Amino acid sequence: MLNQSEIEKALSEALSKVAKIGDQTSYDSVKSDLIGKNGQVTKIVKTLSQLPPDQKATLGKKINELKKEVEKALTEKEISLAHSEKGLEQDLTLPGHKPVVGHLHPTTIVINEMNEIFLGMGFSVASGPELETDEWNYDRLNLPLDHPARDLQDTLYIKEPDVLLRTHTSSIEAHILDEMKPPYRFVIPGKVYRYENANASNNIMFYQYQGLVMGEGITMAQLKGTLNTFVQKFWGKETKTRFRCKYYPEVEPGVGVDISCTFCRGAGCSVCKNRGWIEMLGAGMVHPNMIKRVGLDPEKISGFAWGMGLDRIVMTRFGISDVRSLYNGDIIYQ
Repeated sequence: MLNQSEIEKALSEALSKVAKIGDQTSYDSVKSDLIGKNGQVTKIVKTLSQLPPDQKATLGKKINELKKEVEKALTEKEISLAHSEKGLEQDLTLPGHKPVVGHLHPTTIVINEMNEIFLGMGFSVASGPELETDEWNYDRLNLPLDHPARDLQDTLYIKEPDVLLRTHTSSIEAHILDEMKPPYRFVIPGKVYRYENANASNNIMFYQYQGLVMGEGITMAQLKGTLNTFVQKFWGKETKTRFRCKYYPEVEPGVGVDISCTFCRGAGCSVCKNRGWIEMLGAGMVHPNMIKRVGLDPEKISGFAWGMGLDRIVMTRFGISDVRSLYNGDIIYQ
């Protein structure tokens, strides 16, 4: 009958055989001799059912340990052989390779920075659907079906004539006007889509950053103050703004807002085309037609809105010369 010393002896002999394995052929042979169908360890395991009840607890534990130790030794030897066949030296003391640490997308970094500035001025951040209807993307923004300004936005229709990919974040402004009760202040970053030929300065998808303020007694002076504060916090106190009369269907009156060139500080360079100014956004007072449409009195409630393209800002901040680099998924490890 099998006893404890015989089990220990069988384990010692098995481990000795495994230690002497030098190649895959000898490994296969030793493995078959030890844990194959008729292997030495397999035969010992089979005797477990024949042990007297009073010995099963102690000897059964030893037999299981024998099997586990042999299988562990064979697994380690198999790994060692695989490494040696590939010509790799196994040195477990060598430090591992440090993984590359990623970072947020440049556009996300800029959006977060801008959000922090406006949150500090009491704004909330809003979002909305990228798949829109003609009503919310155009009609509700004072752009009826026959309005010529629609031609400036090369729309991507999912299902003509009504379902489309939003062409501007102003569509979310329309939702807020319909659903919220003034007073409120929102900024709205998000993707928009237009049918453009992709090149260094244009893409079929890009980001905009919308702002909307509504309440009693909101004036153009507050619009100018808000945008001046943002520009100086984002680009620096030395950056100036310039407001020019400009037409936008969603606002009345409308303005185009320029900032003094951040490259030449107004002296004139190739970036600003020697004008000293860079056009950054369009803005104005929310059109009375839009206010009336949601059941409010434009004599009591007023507001201002703006929209700016984010991609140009991101490219300027990070020295990116081709807008397609923001969207092609090409990760370059430095």
